[in-house]
Amino acid sequence: MSAKTEIINELKARFGEGVSEQATLDRIPTVWTSAEHLVEVLKYLKTGARAPYRTLYDLTAIDERVRKNRPGQAQGDFTAVYHLLSMERNSDIRVKVALSGDKLSAPSITGLWKSANWYEREVWDMFGIEFEGHPDLRRILMPHTWKGHPLRKDHPARRTEMGRFEFTEEKLAEEERALKFRPEDWGMKANGNGTEFMFLNMGPHHTGTHGIMRVLLELDGEEIADSALDIGYHHRGAEKMGERQTWHTFIPYTDRVDYLGGVLNNFPYVLAVETLAGIEVPDRAKVIRVMLAELFRIMSHLVWFGTFAQDLGQVSPVFFTFNDRERAFGIIEAICGFRMHPAWFRIGGVAADLPKGWDTLVRSFTKYMPARLKEYEKVVLQNSIIKGRTKGLGKLSLDDAIEWGVTGPNLRACGIPWDLRKKRPYSGYDQFDFEIPTATGGDSYDRVWVRFQEMWQSLRIVEQCLNNMPQGQYKSDHALAAPPRKEKTMKDIETLIDHFLDVSWGPVMPAGEAAFAAEGAKGNNSYYLVSDGGTGSYRTRIRTPSFPHLQTVPGLCRGLEVADLVAILGSIDFVMGDVDR
Repeated sequence: MSAKTEIINELKARFGEGVSEQATLDRIPTVWTSAEHLVEVLKYLKTGARAPYRTLYDLTAIDERVRKNRPGQAQGDFTAVYHLLSMERNSDIRVKVALSGDKLSAPSITGLWKSANWYEREVWDMFGIEFEGHPDLRRILMPHTWKGHPLRKDHPARRTEMGRFEFTEEKLAEEERALKFRPEDWGMKANGNGTEFMFLNMGPHHTGTHGIMRVLLELDGEEIADSALDIGYHHRGAEKMGERQTWHTFIPYTDRVDYLGGVLNNFPYVLAVETLAGIEVPDRAKVIRVMLAELFRIMSHLVWFGTFAQDLGQVSPVFFTFNDRERAFGIIEAICGFRMHPAWFRIGGVAADLPKGWDTLVRSFTKYMPARLKEYEKVVLQNSIIKGRTKGLGKLSLDDAIEWGVTGPNLRACGIPWDLRKKRPYSGYDQFDFEIPTATGGDSYDRVWVRFQEMWQSLRIVEQCLNNMPQGQYKSDHALAAPPRKEKTMKDIETLIDHFLDVSWGPVMPAGEAAFAAEGAKGNNSYYLVSDGGTGSYRTRIRTPSFPHLQTVPGLCRGLEVADLVAILGSIDFVMGDVDR
């Protein structure tokens, strides 16, 4: 019996008609339940099932009101979608709840998962779905004065569809009132135990926040008594744009999510679309994708490594790591024509074949980097001040990491070798020889150490791509691959027309749902796509690693000092585009 069949049968045996199954193109077990049974079903999956689903991986919603193709699904105006993960099973499950009526509501699950706090706030912010029992249900990504819920289908998707914006005196006064700091609004107290606390804003413009984020600190002298994070300053409506663009033309937008990750952002998106379309990618395209992804993993880690050292007072490493990153960018530019945001992956493969001389550039880089990494290890990892500032600081236990939805290097620093490239190999990763670095302490130093070791492993993978690059096509011949391969577009008028239509209107994807997760530089990056049988996505959900990671910060820094918070934030490795989308 498959894991999917097993858990579905388990739920049906326990809840009977309280759950019903839905078939999906990604074959993730998907069940429907009612709002009345939701908490009971989720609690069973988390604590009662064999090899339980301990991680709330994602929580989102769908505005179903104009969707046409919904066979076998419960009827409702909106759907709340809960995505759970069991690392013991290496399996996911999707639980859905249909919601209708003037007042959309579901019970809060913050009592089951602490990480549900931000997710439920986001769903309320974007869709207007209320979660009964939530401790602080208010906007999280949009300004507090925003009117409406942007991911509803009746909310404008373009600036030109909205009225003229005027910043009047009344509007200015309203915005200033909304920004006024009141400790109780953030779950803080002005005083306690005879002590009057001091409140400090760290950010939104502060080098230690690695982007536009505001950290509100409640201080008892030098000690952090409590803290809260104010995010959303970098929100650009990426998911709304995913539902506005065609399948093909949304690819460049994905680059801007983790804006240091380059094609690592393209990866889960194109894999999710290919799952919808049933496209098999040629081996050469798979290996090209892997090579570029691992180069970007190294480049992302180099940026983080240099800026982390700078956060702790080392000036030189950031100049060296950025110089090494420039060498890698030389490879990316030669192959893709662009640097940070090449948007080079395509539905069915990659944009073009590798140019002449690519192997010389890659070989030069793989020979150059080992000596640099050895030097960085001596200068940073073995530095007594760095160790003193990070060892034992911001410790995260494995149980807490699983509870909060932590993935990637931050999870592996807690002692578990969970890496999608090994656990659920995609794009031929199972054909490569590499190891998954882990640590056991879960502190700031361990998070640094794991990422540093990952650069060595990525170099191994890149070198294997260099030495074993297969021959063949760089793109699938599948009818839904977009756009068609260039060499076919100039032979007859029909293929030229197909090329024009696939670029302008885009291919029509079969109706259905598919999610795909890939191992990004900062953790698991997923796209959950809903197709209504059109040229663009009906619902685009982007699950990023940094969003749940930042929820752990208040607990990691409580009782420490402000300088310790800077070290903890640096060790987490996040960018605000990845948080706010």
